[in-house]
Amino acid sequence: MSAESRTAPPRPRPHGGPMGGPQLPAEKASDFTGSLKRLAGRLRPERALVALVVLLGAGSVALSVIGPKILGEATTVIYEGFITGEGIDFDRLHRVLIAVAAIYVVSSVLALLQGWILNGVTQRTVLRMRTEVEEKIHRLPLRYFDHHQRGDLLSRVTNDIDNVSQTLQQTLSQMFTSLLTVLGVVTMMIVISPQLALVALVSIPLTVVIVTQVAKRSQSRFADQWRHTGELNGQIEETYTGHALVKVFGRQRETQAEFDRKNDELYEASFGAQFISGIIMPATMFVGNLVYVAIAVLGGIMVANGSLPLGDIQAFIQYSRQFQQPLSQLGSMVNLLQSGTASAERVFEFLDAEDQTPDRDPAETPEVFRGRLEFHDVRFSYDQESPLITGLSLTADPGKTIAIVGPTGAGKTTLVNLIMRFYELDGGRITLDGTDIAHMTRDDLRSRTGMVLQDAWLFGGTIRDNIAYGRPGASEEDIHAAATAAYVDRFVHSLPDGYDTVLDDDATNVSAGERQLITIARAFVAQPSVLILDEATSSVDTRTELLVQHAMAELRKDRTSFVIAHRLSTIRDADVILVMKDGDIVEQGTHDELIAADGAYAQLYEAQFAAPLDEVDPHVDLPDVPASADAPVAFEHPAVPHPLDGDDAPAPERDSRA
Repeated sequence: MSAESRTAPPRPRPHGGPMGGPQLPAEKASDFTGSLKRLAGRLRPERALVALVVLLGAGSVALSVIGPKILGEATTVIYEGFITGEGIDFDRLHRVLIAVAAIYVVSSVLALLQGWILNGVTQRTVLRMRTEVEEKIHRLPLRYFDHHQRGDLLSRVTNDIDNVSQTLQQTLSQMFTSLLTVLGVVTMMIVISPQLALVALVSIPLTVVIVTQVAKRSQSRFADQWRHTGELNGQIEETYTGHALVKVFGRQRETQAEFDRKNDELYEASFGAQFISGIIMPATMFVGNLVYVAIAVLGGIMVANGSLPLGDIQAFIQYSRQFQQPLSQLGSMVNLLQSGTASAERVFEFLDAEDQTPDRDPAETPEVFRGRLEFHDVRFSYDQESPLITGLSLTADPGKTIAIVGPTGAGKTTLVNLIMRFYELDGGRITLDGTDIAHMTRDDLRSRTGMVLQDAWLFGGTIRDNIAYGRPGASEEDIHAAATAAYVDRFVHSLPDGYDTVLDDDATNVSAGERQLITIARAFVAQPSVLILDEATSSVDTRTELLVQHAMAELRKDRTSFVIAHRLSTIRDADVILVMKDGDIVEQGTHDELIAADGAYAQLYEAQFAAPLDEVDPHVDLPDVPASADAPVAFEHPAVPHPLDGDDAPAPERDSRA
């Protein structure tokens, strides 16, 4: 999961999680025909090979269709030899059998080539679809991930694409072969006996009626099946991720009940879809058996009165069976086709989601990156009916550390999300070294910005790889320097393989604090112009936090740093502290200045450190009077000396109020 998805604003979950929650209304089936046409259109880049597949299939089917007719001649040779008393013409019989064997061998070779080429066509088509999905993920705005369950998205890009692949693989070959076989067999039956062919053709409208009626009833059930699959995957993913939380709150029973409910819904949808569509094959076979009986009776009469030779009747009966088989296959393929189209529909919905605003072309870039950030009358809201930030203006100079504090929902994380262009502004602009960040490419902007989040994200790989992730091509010296600065080096040597220790997907073989130190080292090695720390030391102990702060003081030199913190003791040395409420800056200044002002910051500080627990007002609010309205704020305050001069230095002294 990218960092973008880790910084989402608080929002209602669209689906029930481990603790249960509101559910979305059931989705209705979309346009089956349109989705099927769109899926078929995916084969357009392979149209030359598809044409070759059709030709090979036509050749294979033509030869296999001719086979029974020629084999019937062998039966006629034997029959006439006995009837006339002249004996069997073994030379003629030998030539017929050799011809039949050659026909079937060539037919099989053509079918083999057809399958090999078609397999490549199918897999390349699915490969392109997977590539489009991967590229789409990187083009989607963060808003999309905010409003879609992660497990359902994973199901769309894995289970649904796999189902599409299976559908294309199984239906394309059989569909071509079955259709061509039906045409070829009908032609041969008409050549042998138009009367008997008419009897056989009666089964076609009966089969079409059966398939059509069953398909109507199973189509919506297949859509429900894959929708419920996505919901169940989402519930499982959330429960697995929050397994410890489920245990802590003793909600295993509710979680199990939620799983059982979703599992039952999937079972009912899957059972209904498979049962109803499964009726097609036995129903068409029943019709075929009735036709077979009729042909056998009428054919026997025609042989008896001498209107048809025995070999032709034998061939016709073979054709009647050969005719019913592809009809039954076409009917059963409706099952696969509906399932695959329902999955394709879900993938197309994902691909059709609105992309994020494209980068400006040509893009701009600052001539020199120093890290000067300016907010000019910035306006933003997650919901247009509920504005969050209105008319925010400020200036942050290189080398300055700006701490952002305030109650939950005040807009602290939103502010840094706007710097990273995870969201686009509703109004105003943000400039980096004089260049509007909206005129820069996102890659260029983010490559100049380092971010350490409260939720430490590490991927499956070595500790060395996770640190080097911050800057591709980082040297071994750079990695070790970053690890030393972030105090990763202090614990990594106690691990069995040191820097080559492989972390699993959740990095459970190191502690939460150690995971966070590794992410800080990753930011160190990136050497960004702008550094954003969102509760970056929340999982480390107090002593290590002081050590990391000391290292960060070096990292912040000549860089603009934004620090979001709830523990106010960690931001005492910030050059300026912004106190936010409802998206506005209501106070700003150094720690000492804000304490002396006895305003919102002083109340927050006193609530944390000064007042006894039983005297703290849990509803401490911030004043409604904002700071100066329009003028940008230039941060020129001198830095407060950091209290940590060495590894053994004491913790910062509290204010005299504490």
